[in-house]
Amino acid sequence: MQPGPLGDVWLGPADAKVTIIEYASMTCSHCAAFHRDTWPTLKSRYIDTGKVRFTLREFPLDPLATAAFMLARCDGDAKYYPITDLLFDQQAAWAYVQKPQSPVDAMEQMLRQAGFSKEKFEACLKDQALLDKIAADQKYASDILKVDSTPTFFINDRAVEGDRSYPALKAAIDESLATAP
Repeated sequence: MQPGPLGDVWLGPADAKVTIIEYASMTCSHCAAFHRDTWPTLKSRYIDTGKVRFTLREFPLDPLATAAFMLARCDGDAKYYPITDLLFDQQAAWAYVQKPQSPVDAMEQMLRQAGFSKEKFEACLKDQALLDKIAADQKYASDILKVDSTPTFFINDRAVEGDRSYPALKAAIDESLATAP
């Protein structure tokens, strides 16, 4: 479960008894639903209270999701979660727009709220080193960890499959808290 070339952006204390790693795609509707319906409660009850350490890792399922993650990563760790939160919250407004506007144009307009100029937006999407790191991290997750769908969660290095609702994740977290040293 070691971080890849991108490194991890963690929320919660390093000494938390439970670690959650989420593999997600920015264009995945199930990922957006998790971030809309489950994430706020999970964050307030477990991460903000110091019981859980959490990181979101990139597993883009298409070029548009890759672009979204590149943009989230390009402005440093401090803006990673605000940008991924914005993109998940507004997914329908950029990932599934109808012509004449393109999804990339819609994303560019949305990220102006986060301080992206046209030049910065374009430079982020042309960063080959960043693209290569995302691809390497995704390959590791796929080949070594056998991630094949999103969202995929690992709670204390154990894959949690199926139901990703708050009650299901709460049960897995509470079990890990009870058995943690």
